Amino acid sequence: MKLYKAYAKVNIFLKITGIRGNYHEIISRFMRVDSLYDELSFVAKDVGDEFKITGDFSCTVKQNTIYKAYVALLEFLDEANAVLLKNLMSKYGVDVKKNIPAFAGLGGGSSDAATFLKMCNEVLHLGLSQNELALIGLKVGADVPFFIYGYDSANVSGIGEIVEEFKEELLDIEIFTPKIEISTPKVYTSYRENFYNPIDCFEAEKLKKTSSLDVLKNMKADEANDLFKPALQEYKELKNYYKHGYYFSGSGSSFFRVREEKVDNG
Repeated sequence: MKLYKAYAKVNIFLKITGIRGNYHEIISRFMRVDSLYDELSFVAKDVGDEFKITGDFSCTVKQNTIYKAYVALLEFLDEANAVLLKNLMSKYGVDVKKNIPAFAGLGGGSSDAATFLKMCNEVLHLGLSQNELALIGLKVGADVPFFIYGYDSANVSGIGEIVEEFKEELLDIEIFTPKIEISTPKVYTSYRENFYNPIDCFEAEKLKKTSSLDVLKNMKADEANDLFKPALQEYKELKNYYKHGYYFSGSGSSFFRVREEKVDNG
């Protein structure tokens, strides 16, 4: 069966702009990382009602973002297409070769969910638009719409539902992920209680127009990502891994930088 790539992302910058209920509103630059991706495929299984995911996951099937995407898609579809989807998943499981670390700020779970939705749309000829898929994906997680649209780079705002393409060349990103499982809600709670200082709309608009390379040249890690300081406070062992010149993705634990070009002294 065809292999589908679910790419990782990094947050070039991530700034809080306000609060909406229990959610934090953000402005962030997401950039796809072409060198890091999970591989998803449909694989035949024993016919049955049980939804099957094979791969290196620490969560249960019902906690998995792929299963959540399946449920959200079922709820969205009309009766005839819902039957098609159920039939597909009674005959096939989803095999995932996991390369993107979990709890890492790289969007692996969101990317898997988005890729599953696109797989179903293609295989079953559902004819859903990207906007429709993004709406379904938003029920699974705030980062899913970015992966639905498949942009190289985008400004993401609101609580993740507003995705605007930012035209620039992909950077060659080098990623380092310490083996620290970080809780995103815990980091956001710490930000709200100890570091809350949202940027205004003028600063947000300026950042939205700045190239990723310029952001990384002119901002320090804690300036580019509002979640870095609260993450350090909650997970003090992160300090042992931080290196000068690296940036922090999402709520962590991954650090990244633009890969240095090797000079050929031939």
